[in-house]
Amino acid sequence: MAINLSKLALRRSFAPIPRLISTAPDRYHFSVCSIDEAPSLGSSTRTEDGANINHQEFQKWHNGGGMFHKTACIESTTLIEIGAVVHSECVVAANVHIGSGTIVGPAVKIGESTKIEYNVSVTNCTIGDACFIHNGVCIGQDGFGFFVDEHGNMMKKAQMLSARIGNHVEIGANTCIDRGSWRDTVIGDHSKIDNLVQIGHNVVIGKNCILCGQVGIAGSVTMGDYVTLAGRVAVRDHVSIVSKVRLAANSVVTKDIKEPGDYGGFPAVPIHEWRKQVAALQTLKKRAP
Repeated sequence: MAINLSKLALRRSFAPIPRLISTAPDRYHFSVCSIDEAPSLGSSTRTEDGANINHQEFQKWHNGGGMFHKTACIESTTLIEIGAVVHSECVVAANVHIGSGTIVGPAVKIGESTKIEYNVSVTNCTIGDACFIHNGVCIGQDGFGFFVDEHGNMMKKAQMLSARIGNHVEIGANTCIDRGSWRDTVIGDHSKIDNLVQIGHNVVIGKNCILCGQVGIAGSVTMGDYVTLAGRVAVRDHVSIVSKVRLAANSVVTKDIKEPGDYGGFPAVPIHEWRKQVAALQTLKKRAP
């Protein structure tokens, strides 16, 4: 009898365990969107730009150990490395790689097979398919826009639009691309951007363009397709450059370029004119006493 009672007590002690396991939330089931079934861990407070500031609603991603907001829609094949954060309402397509230290801001969309390396900041933007974004890139921050008010004070202009990166675009390390103010900033498909390039707000760059290191493009510039800017080219604001233009290193564009061809100098002129200018300067230098 004593043996039977001990067996009965043992069975009762283990009886509740199957019930507890069956009612636990399934935290490791991933569909096309992130874990919609996960329980809410706190109330949500949004800032003026829509960012969610409730850190309790971030969860650990199963592939890589990074963090994501529960409202983000992320394909299960995405790799989010440890230290990376994907914010609310982002859409991340299949086979995307997000490196450690990268911050993907609210409502950003990232296309399929795009790779984002370490310490990148992307916000207020969409990124196309098969892009490669190198370390330290910043996309979608406010542009440099100010005005003087009636009291003589420098005031910030609203920067409310987005940056749109096309498909198969490569962006070099520490390059900055500002969001738009009166139109979206656009980088066309298959364009390649080197390290340390500055692209101002409202700039529209066409397809298959090449921007070499330390190029600076001021706001509201429009560039056609197949434009090549060599190292340290500067382009002033509100100018247009037609398709199939090449600019020599250290050139400065101060007015519209309306004909395809090669240009150089400060201000940029057709390349044969620039060479004549350089030759004339060398001749004057030799004649000087």
